[in-house]
Amino acid sequence: MKNEYRTKARSLIIEYLKGHSGKRFTAKEIFDAVKDDENTVSRTTIYRNLERLCDQGNLVKFKEPNQDSWFYQYSDTYQHCNTHMHAQCAVCGRIFHLEDVFLDGFAKKMKLVYGFDMDPSKSLIIGQCESCRRKAGKKIRNVDVEQ
Repeated sequence: MKNEYRTKARSLIIEYLKGHSGKRFTAKEIFDAVKDDENTVSRTTIYRNLERLCDQGNLVKFKEPNQDSWFYQYSDTYQHCNTHMHAQCAVCGRIFHLEDVFLDGFAKKMKLVYGFDMDPSKSLIIGQCESCRRKAGKKIRNVDVEQ
């Protein structure tokens, strides 16, 4: 692995996203969060660093349905998010990394039944997380999962 020069902008981005690892942000939100009176980080620098951090597996990049903006989230223990699928809460935006045997079976069944070859790096299941369902007062049902 080659050594990469760490810029102030990259450090600010990583520090901010690590501190908020359960949430996702647009590039504009990240720019607004890391800029201050002493810091002259440009939007271009933010975008360039976000793309590099995605390429390196440090960030997850998502585009939500009916949204024009890309969203970024720190991937902490989930390096190389292009190897598994994700689920996202439609209410709070939290990203769930789905690394389960079920997903392999799901992808195989999609190909067998529909002739559809899935790309896990671009596959996103939208739903509602347990926390948001509780806040909304919705009953959470227990589901038996076959091993």
